[in-house]
Amino acid sequence: MRIPLDYYRILGLPIQATPEQLKQAHRDRTLQLPRREYSDLAITARKQLIDEAYAVLSDADQRQAYDMGFLAKTYEPESEVKTPAFGKRVTSEATALEALIDSHTPSIEIEDKQFVGALLLLHELGEYELVVKLCHPYLSNGSIGLKDGRFGDPALIVPDIILTVTSAYLELGREQWQQGQYENAASSLEAGQNLLLRESLFASLRGEMQTDLYKLRPYRILELLQLPLEKAAERRKGLQLLREMLHERGGIDGQGEDQSGLGIEDFLRFVQQLRRYITTTEQQALFEAEARRPSAVATYLAVYALIAQGFAEAQPALIRKAKLMLMQLGRRQDVHLEKAVCALLLGQTEEASRSLELSQEREPIAFIRENSQNSPDLLPGLCLYAESWLQDEVFPHFRDLLDKSVSLKDYFADPHVQAYLEALPNETGNPSNEWVVVQPRRPASAPTSSSQSPTPKSSSTATNIQLTQTSSDPPSMTLTAQNPEVSGSGIKELVTPIPSSPPPASVRTSVETGSTSTSLQGSRKSPESSRRSPASSGETRPPSVEPTPSANIPPTSAQTNASPPANSSSLRRIQRKNEASKWGRLLILGLGGLIGVWILWFLLSRTFGALADVLGWSGPTLKGEQAMVQLNQPPLPIPEAKPVTAEPEKITPEVAETKLNQWLSAKSVAMGPDHQVEALQQILVDPALARWVGMAETMKQDGSHRTYKHSLKVTEVQMDQANPNQAVAYADVQEQVTSYSQGKLQNSEDASLQLQYRFIRKDGEWRIEDWQVIR
Repeated sequence: MRIPLDYYRILGLPIQATPEQLKQAHRDRTLQLPRREYSDLAITARKQLIDEAYAVLSDADQRQAYDMGFLAKTYEPESEVKTPAFGKRVTSEATALEALIDSHTPSIEIEDKQFVGALLLLHELGEYELVVKLCHPYLSNGSIGLKDGRFGDPALIVPDIILTVTSAYLELGREQWQQGQYENAASSLEAGQNLLLRESLFASLRGEMQTDLYKLRPYRILELLQLPLEKAAERRKGLQLLREMLHERGGIDGQGEDQSGLGIEDFLRFVQQLRRYITTTEQQALFEAEARRPSAVATYLAVYALIAQGFAEAQPALIRKAKLMLMQLGRRQDVHLEKAVCALLLGQTEEASRSLELSQEREPIAFIRENSQNSPDLLPGLCLYAESWLQDEVFPHFRDLLDKSVSLKDYFADPHVQAYLEALPNETGNPSNEWVVVQPRRPASAPTSSSQSPTPKSSSTATNIQLTQTSSDPPSMTLTAQNPEVSGSGIKELVTPIPSSPPPASVRTSVETGSTSTSLQGSRKSPESSRRSPASSGETRPPSVEPTPSANIPPTSAQTNASPPANSSSLRRIQRKNEASKWGRLLILGLGGLIGVWILWFLLSRTFGALADVLGWSGPTLKGEQAMVQLNQPPLPIPEAKPVTAEPEKITPEVAETKLNQWLSAKSVAMGPDHQVEALQQILVDPALARWVGMAETMKQDGSHRTYKHSLKVTEVQMDQANPNQAVAYADVQEQVTSYSQGKLQNSEDASLQLQYRFIRKDGEWRIEDWQVIR
C-alpha cells in the first residue's frame, strides 16, 4: 500500500541533510521508543521503515535517484500525476487510501505488515487527522478489516492500531481546544473514548480522555450558549451540560466535585460570565430549580430573572413571585431594598416605604432620600432608584434584554398591569414575622453620614408615584463566594473569564484567585457613584472590577421637580384599595367582640354551676367511693396499637436484574424509531435521565434511531452502609446495536461490557442514577 510519507520525513531531516546528519538522525530515531503499550510487532515495523530510509539516503547513488523522483513528485503538474505507481493492483481499499494522498505529496510503498509502523511514524510527526483518516476504512466496520491477518497477528495488531488512532484523537482534541474549537475538541475526545470503550482496551487512556472532557466542559458551555438563538438544539445542549455540572457540584455554591478544576469562587465567576448569554426564560427555569436545593445564591439569581421578565413583559405576577422568594432570604439577609422595589412595582406603596425604613444600605437610601426631599415619603426617590437599577444592573445580565429600555411610566400604563394590581389582595401581613434586620439599625431620626434629613414616615394615604428621569447609575451588585447566604442586593460583575487557550498537554480551567473563603458578601454603591450620560443609558457598559465610590452629586431640578405622574389615575385606584382595608379592620374588631362575649358567657355559666353545687341546687349526690370514670379517657388503660410500617424494599441481585432489564427496555423504546422517552422517567433519575432524554431528542431531530438486543447477568450487589437508600450493582452486559439514519442501515456493533450501576431509592422505588464501564 502507498503511504503519504517520505524518507526525509521519517528521519526528520531536510533534503539538504549531510551524511553525518543522516547517521545521527538514524541513531536518535532508533533509540526513541513509542509508548510501552505497543507490541514488539509495531516497534519492529517502525524500525524497519527507519532503517529503510537510512539505507536509501546513506547510499549516494540511491539517494540521487530518490531525490530526482522526490523533486519530480513535488513539482510535477497535476495532470501528469499517475496513480497507482509501480503497477500495483488496484483495490477498493487502495483507492480509498490513494484519495487521501495529495497528488503533490511524496509517498512511499510499504508492505501491509509495515502499516502499523507507518501509523506510528505519522503520529510522531503530528499528522493526527491523517492517522484517523487512514484507519477509518478498517475501523468503520467494527475492526473486522484488521482481524483477517493481513496486517499481522490480530491479537497484537488490533490493540496497536487502536492505541495509535485513539492517541491521535486525544492529541487532535487538545490541538482543537488550544485553537478555541471546543465542541470539535469534545467530538474528537468522545470519538476516541467510544472506540476504546467498544474495543474494551486501555482504560488509563480512556480515563485521560475523560479528564480532559471534564475540564473542557466549561468552555463548551460558553461556546454553545454564545450561539445565535436560532440554534436552539445546540444551546439546549449547553444548558444541559451546565445542569450536569450543577448536579455534580451540588448547586452553584455546593461543595461537590465536577472535575472541572473550578473552585467555588471560580465557579461563581463562571456562572456570572454565562448570564449575559442566557435569556430571562432560561435563567428563570435554571435558577428556580437550583433554588429548591436550597441555595441562597440561586434564589437571588432567580429573583433577578423573575423581576426582569416580569417588568419587561408587563407580568406583575412574576414580580410578586420574586417578592415571595425574597421573603425567604429576608429572614437572614438584608434584602429590604429589593423588596421595596418589588412592592413599588406591585403598587404596594406603604409596604415599599416600610421596607426602606428597615434597609441598612446607606448609599442607596441616601440617594433615595435626596431625591425625595420635597415629598412626604420616599416614593419619588425610590422610583428613580428602581428605574436606574433595572436599566443598568438587571437588564444587562439577560441576553434578550440587553437593548431594552426601562420606563416605569409605560409599565404602570399597561392595561394588564393595572388590572392585576387592582385585583391584588392586601399582602401586608406582619413584617416582624417575615423580615429580620441583620444588624441593629439606627433610629429613623438618626442623621446619616451624608447629613441627610430623617426619613419621613409615609402617610396612611398612598402618595402618587412620580417618575423622574435621571442619568445616575444604579447601585453596583456584588457577589463573592463565601457561605451560602446573600447579603446586599446583587451580584458583582465578574470580569475574569476562564482561559481561552489551554496548553495541549496539561489543560487547566481554574481561575487564579487570592482568596479561598467561601462566604457570600454584598455591597452597593449609590447611583451617584458612577454617572453617565442619557445617550449611553441603553448601552451595555463593560464590567468594572470593584465599585469606586465618588462624592455625592446634588440633585438637579429636573430630578426633583420636573417629573410627570405615571398614569396617576390608575395608581390612585390602587391606592384607594388601601382605604378599603380600614373596613376590613372594623370587621375584625366586630368578630373579636363576638368572641369576647362568648368567652364571658362561658365563664359566667361555670361560675353559676359551681355556686349551685355549693348551695345544693344541683340535686342529690352519690354516697360512698365512686369509680373515677372520665369521658376524655377510658376506665382501663388500652394498649397503644403499634403502627405497621412496610419495611423498605432491599435491593437484591434479582431486584437489580429486574430494574436493569426495565432500563434496557426503556432505552430501546427511547432510542427507537418512535423516540418515546416516557419510559426513561420510570427507571432513571438525573444525571442519567437528563443525558438520555437529550440524546433521544437529538436523534429524533437528526432522523436517526437505534435498535438493541441485550442480555445481562448481575454478578454482585452492594448496599451503602452509610445510606440505606443507595446501592451499587455489578453486571455483565452483552449488547448488539444497529444504527439507522433516515431509515437506512448505517452499521451494527457488538459489545461485551462489565458495568457498575449506581442505584438510589426514590419514592420507595429503586432507580438508576448513573453507571460506568469497568471493562
